[in-house]
Amino acid sequence: MTTSNPILMGTAGGTFLSIAPNLQSEDVMKTVLLATIGAIVSFMISMLLKFFIKKYRK
Repeated sequence: MTTSNPILMGTAGGTFLSIAPNLQSEDVMKTVLLATIGAIVSFMISMLLKFFIKKYRK
Protein backbone atom coordinates (compact mmCIF):
# COMPACT_ATOMS: atom_id res chain seq x y z
CA MET A 1 0.00 0.00 0.00
CA THR A 2 1.54 3.28 -1.05
CA THR A 3 0.39 6.69 0.10
CA SER A 4 0.97 10.00 -1.52
CA ASN A 5 3.00 12.44 0.55
CA PRO A 6 0.59 15.39 -0.02
CA ILE A 7 -2.35 13.23 1.11
CA LEU A 8 -0.47 12.14 4.23
CA MET A 9 0.56 15.72 5.05
CA GLY A 10 -2.99 16.97 4.45
CA THR A 11 -4.44 14.33 6.73
CA ALA A 12 -1.91 15.03 9.49
CA GLY A 13 -2.38 18.79 9.15
CA GLY A 14 -6.16 18.50 9.24
CA THR A 15 -6.03 16.26 12.29
CA PHE A 16 -3.73 18.69 14.09
CA LEU A 17 -5.84 21.71 13.19
CA SER A 18 -9.01 19.98 14.40
CA ILE A 19 -7.38 19.10 17.76
CA ALA A 20 -5.46 22.35 18.35
CA PRO A 21 -8.43 24.57 19.34
CA ASN A 22 -9.47 22.05 21.99
CA LEU A 23 -6.12 21.98 23.77
CA GLN A 24 -5.81 23.85 27.04
CA SER A 25 -2.45 25.34 27.96
CA GLU A 26 -2.53 23.43 31.25
CA ASP A 27 -2.90 20.15 29.34
CA VAL A 28 0.06 20.95 27.11
CA MET A 29 2.26 21.87 30.07
CA LYS A 30 1.20 18.74 31.96
CA THR A 31 2.00 16.60 28.93
CA VAL A 32 5.42 18.21 28.47
CA LEU A 33 6.21 17.75 32.17
CA LEU A 34 5.12 14.10 32.22
CA ALA A 35 7.04 13.34 29.01
CA THR A 36 10.18 14.90 30.50
CA ILE A 37 9.84 12.92 33.72
CA GLY A 38 9.20 9.73 31.75
CA ALA A 39 12.29 10.26 29.59
CA ILE A 40 14.49 10.91 32.63
CA VAL A 41 13.20 7.84 34.48
CA SER A 42 13.63 5.67 31.38
CA PHE A 43 17.21 6.88 30.93
CA MET A 44 18.07 6.29 34.60
CA ILE A 45 16.61 2.75 34.57
CA SER A 46 18.52 1.95 31.36
CA MET A 47 21.79 3.14 32.90
CA LEU A 48 21.12 1.22 36.12
CA LEU A 49 20.39 -2.01 34.22
CA LYS A 50 23.49 -1.52 32.08
CA PHE A 51 25.57 -1.10 35.26
CA PHE A 52 24.17 -4.29 36.82
CA ILE A 53 24.63 -6.31 33.63
CA LYS A 54 28.28 -5.26 33.35
CA LYS A 55 28.86 -5.92 37.06
CA TYR A 56 27.43 -9.46 37.03
CA ARG A 57 28.95 -10.57 33.71
CA LYS A 58 32.50 -10.28 35.00
